[in-house]
Amino acid sequence: MQDIPISNKIPELDIAIKAAIDAGNAILEIYQKDYKTSTKSDDSPITDADLKSNDVIKDILSQTKHWILSEEDKDNLGRLSQETIWIIDPLDGTSDFIDKTGEFTVMISLIKNKKPILGVIGWPTENTLFVAQKDSGAFRFSNEKWEKISVTKISEVPKCRTVGSRHHLSEKEKSFIKKLGIEDFTSIGSSLKVGKISSGEAEAYITTTNKMKEWDSAASYCIISEAGGKMTDMLGNDLTYNNKDVYHQNGILVTNGLVHNKIIEEFKKL
Repeated sequence: MQDIPISNKIPELDIAIKAAIDAGNAILEIYQKDYKTSTKSDDSPITDADLKSNDVIKDILSQTKHWILSEEDKDNLGRLSQETIWIIDPLDGTSDFIDKTGEFTVMISLIKNKKPILGVIGWPTENTLFVAQKDSGAFRFSNEKWEKISVTKISEVPKCRTVGSRHHLSEKEKSFIKKLGIEDFTSIGSSLKVGKISSGEAEAYITTTNKMKEWDSAASYCIISEAGGKMTDMLGNDLTYNNKDVYHQNGILVTNGLVHNKIIEEFKKL
């Protein structure tokens, strides 16, 4: 695999890319066989693949000595005193993994002073990566090559291609999207929604749920920001990371940036 075309790479970048690739391969191995599925205390599903991916990623990231906040591990609040930590979701889109849609990802992010400075999203079934480093642009690796990616220039809300959750789209979200005059709506699994907007294949992702957690968005935050887009909560507040409460309480809005404020204004009218 050729090197990502970023000249001022921080040392953690190649480590995070390797972790995402190796974890993706471990997940694919399990995906093609029989595996165990069980239910976590919050009723969400977990498979052998989530756990194996978690082990692979932690093993590779451990060489950096940064603390790791993972969806699959008990949260050690000692992380709050750390300036720099990893936030990982070893398998984002477990329901899509179980349903065999192929739309699941590996998410790895490095946080410094509450902000993502590195984001890597691996899409194992497509041998694709979305990667960004703060102030260095966003890139996609697919068809064995890297290309720089960026958001579109569409500025009229009704013309926005909008993506949303396949498994968790609420009636509230459906009616809000309709109210915005948006007709082009597609359901997609996992963090691929943000990958699409960052690559210029969609303009908006709207979710009003209070169930999203920091590991669901940290890698995406860096990638969409570096691709020229924007991610905030639904009220327009910026998101921060490595907080005691890992839930995003006011949903998440991801756009190409140009329609961002218009959508927030409409949402506040509700």
